[in-house]
Amino acid sequence: MIKLEKIVCLNRIDYLHISAILSFFILLGSSLSAQTAHKSLRFGDNSYEKGDFSDAEINYRRALEKENAAKSKYNLGNAIYKQGRYEEAIPQFEAAASSSLDPEMRANAFHNLGNAYFEKQEFDKSVEAYKNSLRIAPDDMDTKKNLSRAMRRMQQQQQQQQQQQQNQQDQNKEENEENQEQQEQQNQQDQQPQDQKQENPQQQQDQEGEKQEEQKEKEAQPQERDMNKEEAKKLLQVMDEEERKVQEKMRKMKGKKTVTGKDW
Repeated sequence: MIKLEKIVCLNRIDYLHISAILSFFILLGSSLSAQTAHKSLRFGDNSYEKGDFSDAEINYRRALEKENAAKSKYNLGNAIYKQGRYEEAIPQFEAAASSSLDPEMRANAFHNLGNAYFEKQEFDKSVEAYKNSLRIAPDDMDTKKNLSRAMRRMQQQQQQQQQQQQNQQDQNKEENEENQEQQEQQNQQDQQPQDQKQENPQQQQDQEGEKQEEQKEKEAQPQERDMNKEEAKKLLQVMDEEERKVQEKMRKMKGKKTVTGKDW
């Protein structure tokens, strides 16, 4: 029993010793990793100062692989920003601003975040980022100047958008009016045969009425018919008698003396 207890005791001692060793190596590994991250970060800073932003980006990413530090995120964002990749720089600045405990770094991260949004012409987001920076560092003149410039550009952008919307509305209105006018013309053309069909019965009625009037007038006039021989003979006799009377009257007038005016 005593032997077993010692064994148990020895096992406990060995376990504690092993745990201590593991903790030591973990701490040592963390220290080495931190040292490696710091080294990569320092190399990145040197490349950044030389203007080699591509090499700086590589070293900052290596530093982040070893240690997820806000400073590495902030510097990585700056290196990417300097290469004109503003869309990729934005999440790095946001991560640095949200994870850093250093007020100065947070203010700078928001400031550079505003710069990245400004370059993307997202001026409303740029204004908000500058405001967040000033909430932390209200006396930063550079941020105030950038905020003023971003607000002016945002107003101009809004005015341009409003003007474009107005122009689009006017254009849509003109197109709608033209389409409506064309539709009305088409409707008139489509209705024209129907209108003609509607007018034709009235025209036919008018024409029939005129024909009926003409027929009535014809019926009211005395009807001419051919004379028979007896009627023609009597007509000739009447005409001869009238002619004889006229000749007799002419002879009587010739027998009278014609009275002229007084001779001087």
